[in-house]
Order: sequence, then C-alpha cells, then structure tokens
Amino acid sequence: VQLQASGGGLVQAGDSLRLSCAASGRTSSTYHMAWFRQAPGKEREFVVASRWNGYSTDYAGFVKGRFTISRDNAKNTVYLQMNSLKPEDTAVYYCASAPSGASGSYSSTRTYDYWGQGTLVTVSS
Repeated sequence: VQLQASGGGLVQAGDSLRLSCAASGRTSSTYHMAWFRQAPGKEREFVVASRWNGYSTDYAGFVKGRFTISRDNAKNTVYLQMNSLKPEDTAVYYCASAPSGASGSYSSTRTYDYWGQGTLVTVSS
C-alpha cells in the first residue's frame, strides 16, 4: 500500500489549494482516510478524517469551515480542499489511511498504518 500526496505550494493568505492523495496497492473504499500536518518544530497534528464509507467526517476545530475532505473511490484518491488559508496553516501535510476495522481515535496518528510522504504548504502573509 502506497500513498502519494501532492498539490502543495506557496500561496498568499486568503488563497485556496487542493491537496490530493492517491492510493495504490488497494482500494481506498474500505479504508479510513485522514490528513495530518506538521509545522516546523511542532508535533504532527490532526486535520481531518473521513470514515471508510465516506458518510462521516471529523475536522479539527481550527480548520472547520475552511477545509473540506472528499474522496473519489473510483480513482482511489482523497482530496483536501483548503480555502481561506492563513500563515499558521503553513506545514507539511500528510495523508494517512487505516483499515475500516481499525480501532482507536480518528485523530490519533497511532490509528493509521500507512502514510504518504507529505506535501509542503506555505502560506505567506
């Protein structure tokens, strides 16, 4: 199982970006998918998770209303649409996946078995 994240870049505050995470080696429809981020000098933090059936999502409080997760199971791809970006959103963004039967909190890094390599998002003020 491999996850390939892409779509990061340098933008200005208020701009939008869409990150993609393409999965290979298995179908994404039976996996929970999530995005985390890690800013320089900080721990990796939860951003959003989508349950395997796509019917339920969990967002971190600081992105609610600005970020949206979506998934295209036919393409084995998960997206993170980020709007109204702020300088504090600057980080490396990682996608992660866990089997549908995984236990643990959706916001915990320990729940996820597979990780993408990360894509850097830089938001200038």
